[in-house]
Order: sequence, then C-alpha cells, then structure tokens
Amino acid sequence: MAPSTTYSLAELAVAVNDWCRERSVLPANGQAAEDLSERSLRFYRTIGLLDSPDSGGGRGYGEKHLLQLIALRLLQGRGLPLRRIRELLQSRSLDELRRIRDEGLAELETSSAAWAPPISPSTWQMVPLNQDFLLLSRNAILPPPETLTAIRRLLEINH
Repeated sequence: MAPSTTYSLAELAVAVNDWCRERSVLPANGQAAEDLSERSLRFYRTIGLLDSPDSGGGRGYGEKHLLQLIALRLLQGRGLPLRRIRELLQSRSLDELRRIRDEGLAELETSSAAWAPPISPSTWQMVPLNQDFLLLSRNAILPPPETLTAIRRLLEINH
C-alpha cells in the first residue's frame, strides 16, 4: 500500500479481508467472523482497537488503520482475546505496527508447514445415521439415499 492511499470504512474492511485471505490469516477457534465488516470496524473503533479517521469526508482511513487491523487479525489468529489485543496494540506507532505485521508474517511462514487453517463449521454437514453414529460431509456432498440406507443397515448388523 502506498502511504498516501486513503480508504472509506468499507474499502478498509475489503483491503484487510483481501490481505488476510491472500495469506490465510483467520481468527482462531471461530472467535470472530472470517471477514471484517463496516459494523465490526465501528465496534473496534468504539473499544479502542482502531483509531478514528484522520479526516472527514468518508475517506479518512490510511496505512496506520490498515496496519492496526492487520495486527488485530494476526493476533486473533493466535487466539488472543480482544482485551489482550487492545493492551498489546494501544498507542503503537506506524513503525511498530509495520514490525508487528512483518513479524506476524514471518511467524506464519515458519509455522505454515505445521499449521492447518481452521475449517469453517458452515462447510460441514451432519447426517444422523442412527442413535450412535452420524456422517460428516464436507461441502455438503452427501452420498445418494440408497448408499445412506446401506450404511444404516451395516450399522444395524454390526451393532
């Protein structure tokens, strides 16, 4: 991002979401939505995680705001609660926020081989087979009804 780039609140949310998506940065354990919205940014402003815009006119958000939110998402990815994140990020300078971003990226790169991104619960579908068993299907891909019936019969025989 060029230092002179300014964003509206909606554009800032999109910029952070794109940055996080490109680098597979997600909040840990479903503690927050995968994507930021204008509403979440307003909430972060209210609780002191995001500075007020530098100017009016709807486009007063710049590099520091972008870096504040990137740092927030990186720390959420480590499972930190908002209260602790606020303590860590409060009154940080632009240079400090850049360093947090760079260190967070370096940590992601070194741990990416051992780290698997969390799977959104909305991509899984559960199908009860009987009182003791259920079938989990990713992306709602289910076997045909006759296959489910055959699986249920096998479970009855072996149970």
